[in-house]
Amino acid sequence: MSDSELDMQVGHFFATPVAATLLDDSEARNAELKERILAERAREGSISASNLGGWHSGRPVSEWAGPRMDEVLAAARQMANRLTMDRSGQSVRIDWSARAWANINEYGHANEFHYHPGVYWSGTYYVDDGGRASDASLGGEFEIMDPRGPGVAMYAPSLVFRDGGHNTGGTNVQFTPRAGLLMLFPGWLHHQVRPYLGSTQRISIAFNLSLGDNRTP
Repeated sequence: MSDSELDMQVGHFFATPVAATLLDDSEARNAELKERILAERAREGSISASNLGGWHSGRPVSEWAGPRMDEVLAAARQMANRLTMDRSGQSVRIDWSARAWANINEYGHANEFHYHPGVYWSGTYYVDDGGRASDASLGGEFEIMDPRGPGVAMYAPSLVFRDGGHNTGGTNVQFTPRAGLLMLFPGWLHHQVRPYLGSTQRISIAFNLSLGDNRTP
């Protein structure tokens, strides 16, 4: 029997959605957000979370970032509803509850691998990529880990399944930060930020989306 005569059906399961979009009007928005973030850093010291150096805001961003942050979270909620359905395959409209915080990384700063328990979606919005979008040597990449672990690639690391995907089984995947880029991913997905090696600042806002009180089909 030749390959062309073999009738075979293949299902692809356990996919992990990672979504990204560039928001309009990002230059003006980012200028305002950066000003507010730097002012907040001047008022408040950093808390310790996943950050390896750098500054991590303590107070929720919603208390001090103003209406420009509302724009970002509105876009994130829209993305989340497009990417979420119920178990029967029906679309849902969820009033996502959001909590956000800001991060500033300077030379050598990073964020270690972690995940966000107790939420459905997590995400990042880039206010200032610190020059990384145009210079790969500056580092600061956002990196995710295959949630199935390294076992996928341990036996035969040079082979991958023919699944129409990105040949990433058992590996980590890196994304280049870019000012105005909004990313969304499952809260349980392990992720980190690689060390930033630039001479300015890499500024981002991270957030979690959890279930709100109102949920209608």
